[in-house]
Amino acid sequence: MPATPGWTAALAGLGAIALSACSFAPKYTVPDVPIAGRYQAGAGGDAGAGWTPASPADRLARGNWWTLYGDDQLDALAARVETGSPDLAAALAHYEQAAAYRDQTRAAYFPNLSLGGTVERERASAMQPPSGRSEKYFDSNSLGLSAAYELDLWGRVRNSVRAGNAGLAAAAADLESARLSLQAELVDDYVQLRRYDSETQLLQDTVVAYDKALQLTQTRHDGGIASGLDVARARTQLQTARAQVSTTAAQRTLLEHAIAVLIGESPSSFTIAADTTPLALPTIPLELPATLLQRRPDIAAAERRTAAANATVGVARAAWFPSLNLSASAGYSSFDNSDWFKASNLFWAVGPSLALDLFNGGLRAAQVRQARAALDEAGADYRAVALQAFSQVEDNLTVLARYRDAAADQTLAVDAAQQALDYAMTRYREGAVNYLDVTVAQTAALQTRRDQLALQTGRLRASVALIRALGGGWSEGDRPVMAEAMPESDASR
Repeated sequence: MPATPGWTAALAGLGAIALSACSFAPKYTVPDVPIAGRYQAGAGGDAGAGWTPASPADRLARGNWWTLYGDDQLDALAARVETGSPDLAAALAHYEQAAAYRDQTRAAYFPNLSLGGTVERERASAMQPPSGRSEKYFDSNSLGLSAAYELDLWGRVRNSVRAGNAGLAAAAADLESARLSLQAELVDDYVQLRRYDSETQLLQDTVVAYDKALQLTQTRHDGGIASGLDVARARTQLQTARAQVSTTAAQRTLLEHAIAVLIGESPSSFTIAADTTPLALPTIPLELPATLLQRRPDIAAAERRTAAANATVGVARAAWFPSLNLSASAGYSSFDNSDWFKASNLFWAVGPSLALDLFNGGLRAAQVRQARAALDEAGADYRAVALQAFSQVEDNLTVLARYRDAAADQTLAVDAAQQALDYAMTRYREGAVNYLDVTVAQTAALQTRRDQLALQTGRLRASVALIRALGGGWSEGDRPVMAEAMPESDASR
């Protein structure tokens, strides 16, 4: 047929156009973030003693980073976060939504096929123009297949898919960020709970010591050596210590309930056995500040959202140009219930269609402005998240360094306070001082020991916060494998 070469040439030309189609997304560049050469409180100088840059062989372990604290019960609880946490389940569901949305955008790469049919009984109007048919009542039956495909001349589909891929990667990083946050919250709560275990043991030992001191004072009072005021002071110390045992137990119970919620258990039936074994303070290797941009899942998520916003600009700009669609349909249509599939009832249609909005009241311009503003917002959010991450690392490095020095001084304070208490008790037995000196020494000794426990807990909590600030055991390469993304556009318009 003479038309065949023409159609062949036209289709070949359209295919060549589609293959060489351009994209109107701006060239993507990751927003600049000021990065120092090293952490201010990191390696080098007194502030960073004990915290050294990591080499590739001794990076912070990925995955079960909480095992660095050397507690089997903590390991078991952390494993239950993965399977029982409702918050983590919600984050996983959000990731699945992003995956489904990405797949929706990819569907535009393929033609749309549809099958339709009708079986109707119709009545013709007496006032309609003559059509060559004299029947007033007739059947209208049809069965056909149609296909439509949009040629992505301006990159609208490709940029939509690119945005979907970036959004899926952001959702994967969000999932890792949620997992890291829950793990860090669990370890932090557990560290505090262990502090209350140790503090309870300290207070219980103190109650025993104060009770003996009260008995001694009562004996001295009965012998006419000590005054009733001394007995009252000794009893006050004892009852105060007993009250502190109860309040500490209440605080521990609240943490126990919080841990139960984290792992998806009912607080009413969940308990954690008391344990005063000290937790290990891990040595945490530091990487260069620039590496933090890949290790932190929240930074990775913010960067991917910026990439998605960049692609969305291309989608908005493509609306200024006409859309070209290829469509085809074929089937059978008949005015009779029998003999549908005769050659004479066959119909078909094939051809391209072009559409362009000439006026829409400034809608397209507004959509482009909105997309550009969203890109600016995403870039600013990325910079803010990155800077906050650097701040968190510096904060916790500083806390660890200062608390280390404070812990050494506090140990000396505990020894001095205990020595003062021993002197006071000895002199009281000898009758050289009244019980007020003993009370003061007892209060100081107990407080210095509680302060020591608080410092130890503070160092552990700061280490947890530092691991969290460094991205835990996560790095960008650990996220779920994404389906291959379209290459970023080099077009800048």
